[in-house]
Amino acid sequence: MNLHDYLSVAPEIAEALAAGKPVVALESTILSHGMPYPENVEFAHKVEKIVREEGAIPATTAIIGGKLKVGLNDEELLTMCKAENVGKVSRRDVAVYLATGQTGATTVATTMIIASLAGIRFFATGGIGGVHRGAEKTMDISADLQELANTPVCVVCAGAKSILDLGLTLEYLETYGVPVLGLRTDELPAFYCRTSGYKLDYNCQDEETVAKIMKTKWDVGLKGGAVVGNPILEQYAMDPDYMNKIIDQAVAQANAEHIHGKAITPFLLAHIKDMTGGSSFAANLELAYNNARACSKIACAYAKL
Repeated sequence: MNLHDYLSVAPEIAEALAAGKPVVALESTILSHGMPYPENVEFAHKVEKIVREEGAIPATTAIIGGKLKVGLNDEELLTMCKAENVGKVSRRDVAVYLATGQTGATTVATTMIIASLAGIRFFATGGIGGVHRGAEKTMDISADLQELANTPVCVVCAGAKSILDLGLTLEYLETYGVPVLGLRTDELPAFYCRTSGYKLDYNCQDEETVAKIMKTKWDVGLKGGAVVGNPILEQYAMDPDYMNKIIDQAVAQANAEHIHGKAITPFLLAHIKDMTGGSSFAANLELAYNNARACSKIACAYAKL
């Protein structure tokens, strides 16, 4: 057996890639583990619609029936949104899910893997994983960061999830040579918040500049991807001081309940949603839409180079 036995690319996406048209990868963890049904179906359709409106082809990823899926039909999308036995799959889990035929939602790391295998260079998500608070004791560091160091996919996001240690996440990315580019910002966005206090070395004023940087990186043979920090739009942003207090309370609750591993991020996001009366959830949707828009523009600019 070879890769083609495992990789299932939707015809529309295969045709677009063969013709050199822009394609944007999308994850499925946010659908299976980030929001309830039927809001997740509405969200998925809206994100794909935004990508198309900007001139690119959306490619939502998942692991279904022993296949790495690139582009989901309506039935497959419904499976990811409704089924209760959908696992959260990172790099270490991919072979297990393929071999056993389990249904898996793709994290940032797994989406990057699948995108790269299919020949997709750009991926829009809410926020990347990173170094968790207290990682100097727990060693809880997302596999997303190693994927960014090794897999040639540009990830457009609202920074790292603000439940993380953003300073250590930046240090880790620097150590492994991952460029972190601000899109019209000189600070790392903090997911729900436009600013984090952590300065970035590069502030790209337009999507075309990001596309040129990525083309140059890959042309000269530098491996790995990049993080593009795209701040949530001003009208949907949340106050940093308020959010930091909420996050501290959520982290303390997780520690008290001994929540760790794969369960920690969904637990914290759900806790924050409750504590903010749902406003963090609304912000999460808007930042994801904004990232899909920006990523599509970058992918379109890249296709013209």
